[in-house]
Amino acid sequence: MSRVIIPAGLSMGPRYRYVRPADPTPECYEIHLGDDLVELTETEAAVWAASFVDAERHAKLEVNRESLIRLLETAPRPEPDAAQLVDDLIGRGLLVEFDTDGDLEPVFRRHKLLPLGQGLGSTPDEPHLHRVGLANQPILALPNSVYGLWSFSFQSNSLWDACDYYARADHEELEEGEEPLGLTTGGIAREVAVNLPLMISTSCGFLDTVSR
Repeated sequence: MSRVIIPAGLSMGPRYRYVRPADPTPECYEIHLGDDLVELTETEAAVWAASFVDAERHAKLEVNRESLIRLLETAPRPEPDAAQLVDDLIGRGLLVEFDTDGDLEPVFRRHKLLPLGQGLGSTPDEPHLHRVGLANQPILALPNSVYGLWSFSFQSNSLWDACDYYARADHEELEEGEEPLGLTTGGIAREVAVNLPLMISTSCGFLDTVSR
């Protein structure tokens, strides 16, 4: 079992007050999530941002609720209320927990995956992997199916619907002489799940909540 935790939403940065003299303390920090701009305090924003910091461990599926709390409690400026803050952000949908080996449908139906990075394609040496990066610099490499889904999943109502569309296309959109690969919605979802933490932590994509 690999239970992981990742951030949801798109950071919109700090918001300052319209006052003179200028107030150097932000009024709040804003996260775009679903139909809302969610306001966070400086402490809450720091906890949310901490869930991005260790891309290497995200790649190994080693970042979970416990490790995030431990990171916050042992930081140069320790956060004594780390556990409560993490739980609050989970409750508000700004942190998402799931088991990459478990039932992914509930969490995938509640979220959409939107691409942020730049698609850089494959290479002659690794045609089975497609790279994603920024400013023409690769950051991560994804299997073909996950890369394709990353690029168009924003068009689907949810991440689960995107996985289902990709699996059905394996059977319904074949060229003459092609054989289906035997893809299933659950199988595609599992491939996405194990790549999602690295994708999100490197800001090559972000999870948004499905609007109701």
